[in-house]
Amino acid sequence: MTHPLFLAPLIAPVVGGVVEVVGDEARHAVAVRRIRVGETVLVSDGVGLAVRGNVAAAEKSRMEVIVDEVLSAPERPVEWTAVQALAKGDRSDLAVEMLTEIGAARIVAWQAQRSIVRWQGERGLRSLEKWRATAREASKQSRRFHVPEVDHADTSAVAALLAEVDVALVLHEDADLDIADVAVPGRGRVVVVIGPEGGIAPGELETFLATGARAVRISDGVLRTSTAGAVALAQLQVLAGRTS
Repeated sequence: MTHPLFLAPLIAPVVGGVVEVVGDEARHAVAVRRIRVGETVLVSDGVGLAVRGNVAAAEKSRMEVIVDEVLSAPERPVEWTAVQALAKGDRSDLAVEMLTEIGAARIVAWQAQRSIVRWQGERGLRSLEKWRATAREASKQSRRFHVPEVDHADTSAVAALLAEVDVALVLHEDADLDIADVAVPGRGRVVVVIGPEGGIAPGELETFLATGARAVRISDGVLRTSTAGAVALAQLQVLAGRTS
């Protein structure tokens, strides 16, 4: 059985030392997950470091763990970034969950021209925080010691990002290039752009391709925006593994 993972700051943890989980995270562990004294748990700082240990105290807003083992996430030679267009309903949540589970290091919420959802003012800030919370929970569920960075960008900022990475790909159903034919490096930075349900507008595609990005297809059908990114990253990780 895989031990449950919780998130908390870790400062130079050592075997035999004590790690505290406090606040909402502790309340979730004790009240929702019903973690009890004596159980084994994982605690991670969300940036690659973690400990495994037994719970010594399980109070309403505080959990104390005695460190049995200090762990770290394995090096990921390729940094995967997903630029995910805003989607309606729970499709954005599903996209963030799957991208996190598959190993995205960064998720960029993109306000595409054809996105039905619009992030403006306070609503935009709340929505961005929701994406971040979803990424945190998905990291815990998948036992990942890295929580993806989640931020927001418009089309011009996305184009600037595409221009500075090693491989930049735009998912498009009419692309001539199949993702299986992409040369993925075993090390470096790779960005994948996933359009909204209505598709990437011609002007947006032109802007992205002008940076040196390439349009690729990932299927003989048209996938939903909520699943396309995870399908693409999974295929690219296989390709990267063959060259590393």
